[in-house]
Amino acid sequence: MNSATVRNLLVRGMLAGLAAGVLALIVAYFLGEPSVDSAIGFEEAHAHGHEHEVEVVSRSLQSTAGLATGVLVYGVAFGGIAALAYCFALGRVGRFTARATALLLSGCALLAVYVVPFLKYPANPPSVGEPDTIGKRTTLYFLMMVLSVLLAIAATLVGKQLAPRLGTWYASVAAAAGFLVVIGLAYAFLPTVNEVPKDFPAALLWRFRLSALATQITLWGAFGLLFGEAAERLLNPRPATAAAGRAVAASS
Repeated sequence: MNSATVRNLLVRGMLAGLAAGVLALIVAYFLGEPSVDSAIGFEEAHAHGHEHEVEVVSRSLQSTAGLATGVLVYGVAFGGIAALAYCFALGRVGRFTARATALLLSGCALLAVYVVPFLKYPANPPSVGEPDTIGKRTTLYFLMMVLSVLLAIAATLVGKQLAPRLGTWYASVAAAAGFLVVIGLAYAFLPTVNEVPKDFPAALLWRFRLSALATQITLWGAFGLLFGEAAERLLNPRPATAAAGRAVAASS
């Protein structure tokens, strides 16, 4: 793949990430922000101190401009990274079309980057978690994410090595099983973090975590569809003769 194609795919990936970020922003705002507001209300109602802290950034600004900036910048950044990964993966993960490769890569990235770490260390709303352990919790989450990504890459390579001997189907099953076994061991041996207050509403916690998962599914799913279509049009353009023939037929 030449540098011009890589550059074009990178631009399309960033644009697709931006568009996917807009859709994810809508989901985050309408599903996630009400839960955040409820969690903040719970925290304020159970605060022991009576001193009122001055907000550096107002809650209304956080839930609008702040949320939009974070989600859209993240969408553009991950879109560019995913496009570069796509350039490497295209043709190396099987005989898939450009569109199917984008969907496959997006789905695998969603599982490895978000779902697997989420199942071990799920997202928590405000008022859940001790301030003194935020560094530890962040480190454990990113450790789980890095481990998941590396294992996903290793499973892909192992599957390709086993394919000539076992066939594509059985090689894929063996690689997936190995991935699940090692991830299960990581789940068992990595420390568990459980700092949810006993009186915190379970329904609120459930809604917040579902909204966080829905936001990520929207982001990665929309990116896979949008970028897949853009990559397909770039890498496999429709023949000019066929387009001209349709135009003539339509005009006659």
